[in-house]
Amino acid sequence: MNPQAPVYVRAEDDAWLTVVYYHFRAWRGRRPFWAGLFTLLGGFPIAYFPYADLRLGNVSLAMATTGGAGALIIGVLLITLGLALWFQQTIRVFAGVASILLALVSLPVSNLGGFGMGFFCSLIGGALALSWAPGQPVDEEPADQPPAAVAPARSEAMAGTPGIPGPRETKTAHASETTAHADGGRNSAG
Repeated sequence: MNPQAPVYVRAEDDAWLTVVYYHFRAWRGRRPFWAGLFTLLGGFPIAYFPYADLRLGNVSLAMATTGGAGALIIGVLLITLGLALWFQQTIRVFAGVASILLALVSLPVSNLGGFGMGFFCSLIGGALALSWAPGQPVDEEPADQPPAAVAPARSEAMAGTPGIPGPRETKTAHASETTAHADGGRNSAG
């Protein structure tokens, strides 16, 4: 959520759905929502596919594997990490690393990580959790104070070159006038 975005103030004629939407949007903006959602969604196929039975007419296709218990544990842990990212955003680094590691472990344990769906969702969720940083609100200047000092103008020669700062207004002390460069540029150690 953008810290400079205006805060929603409820009007008298707003529908309840609008109010719920803006409250959800504010809640979502203060936490790694998408990281938690992807991690949560990645846990379901990893836990589900080893226990799934697919019926095609009279034919039953069972996907049970010997690693079914491991797949269930990995899936439940990913779901728990996804929920923890929503409600305990301070553990985002741990949850992100754990989500990536569990996604990698799910490749050999649970049908290639839930046929790739759970693996990729968990991997993306872990990466989003690691990259998320909480927004800091910007302190506004009081209206009675003058604006901050404006930087000096660039020289005319440098005005057309972007990214190169102009000359400074103050003079820099010469190297021989500082204590660090005394004795002809040599420093003594003791």
